[in-house]
Amino acid sequence: MATTEKMTLNMGPQHPSTHGVLRLVLELDGEVITKITPDIGYLHRGVEKLSEHRTYHQVLPLTDRLDYLAPMHNNLGYILTVEKLLDIQVPERAQTIRIIMAELTRLESHLVWLATHALDIGAMTVFLYAFREREVIMETYELISGARMTSNFFRAGGLSQDVPPEFEKKVRDFIDAMPGNLDQYEGLLTTNPIWLKRTVGNGVISAEDAIDMGITGPALRGSGVDWDLRRDNPYSGYENYQFQIPVGEKCDTFDRYKVRLVEMREACKIVTQALDRLKPGPVLADCPQVCYPPKENVYNSIEGLIHHFKIASEGYPVPEGEVYQGVENPKGELGYYIVSDGSSKPYRMRIRPPSFVNLQAIEKMAKGAMIADLVAVIGTLDVVLGEIDR
Repeated sequence: MATTEKMTLNMGPQHPSTHGVLRLVLELDGEVITKITPDIGYLHRGVEKLSEHRTYHQVLPLTDRLDYLAPMHNNLGYILTVEKLLDIQVPERAQTIRIIMAELTRLESHLVWLATHALDIGAMTVFLYAFREREVIMETYELISGARMTSNFFRAGGLSQDVPPEFEKKVRDFIDAMPGNLDQYEGLLTTNPIWLKRTVGNGVISAEDAIDMGITGPALRGSGVDWDLRRDNPYSGYENYQFQIPVGEKCDTFDRYKVRLVEMREACKIVTQALDRLKPGPVLADCPQVCYPPKENVYNSIEGLIHHFKIASEGYPVPEGEVYQGVENPKGELGYYIVSDGSSKPYRMRIRPPSFVNLQAIEKMAKGAMIADLVAVIGTLDVVLGEIDR
């Protein structure tokens, strides 16, 4: 009588389809997965502990490096939390530019997801096209902040500086062309029989299971749960914009693919509305004890320079208290919880990263599937190990 025995196989942490230094310990019966154990921590940097020894201003660059494909969202979540502690009202122009950059970042992150997800499954052309569009967003980052990837542009009270004159035309030209590019991606994938075989019915997770696990973002909406912080707990003025929240029906990899594509189209609509609303005005709150002085040419005076360097080196005191603020990161709810003891440094800071929470769904989604199906499941979760191992 023939007998079989289960085999243990390591997938990663150097495997390209694990999208970072993620190790998956697989228990296999032939090629069928019977158990998955994610092993994380290879990239750990201790960002939350490091933040306790830096001023609120100095913590900001640490946040870019979490989800390095969505740096503006990481900055925005942190800055909104600090502003909640300080009770600062941000000028309208700064709010509008924040939304433009947040939605461009959503597009940039989803473009990398689509490119790598398609490449994992064998569609190389989409990878090249998606990175073509991503390059324009990288150029926009560089235009406003000088950095292409870990772009540090938001500040407590507003922005580090106003955008240059050519910013608006560059963004509008890109957004006008983006729906046609999305049609091109869909023409390559949505009805492609190979793509459908690899995604339809793969990685199914029910709405009940997704909610129980705390999954957020496109992974949750792909399971039919209509929840988005931009609409349901709005911040930065999102309540003034019109956009749709796409949800799936079959709770599989193909539904999550469709949800993200619709989100990209909706992001284009939000950016267009924000560009139409963009009016001249200050980009920093009139709050000199916290922000660099917003007056023109202030750095030409000795007093302005002294104030600039004092805030940069010594920070600013923040009232005692504790707050939490979440934002709708491209991957789900990114939240910051800060406890202040009244000093210029956070007493405690805790980050709620969407990739970390969403990763726990991998066993539920891929158990009983083939190894090749696991590759598609990892891609559909769109995890970034920088925030998982923060």
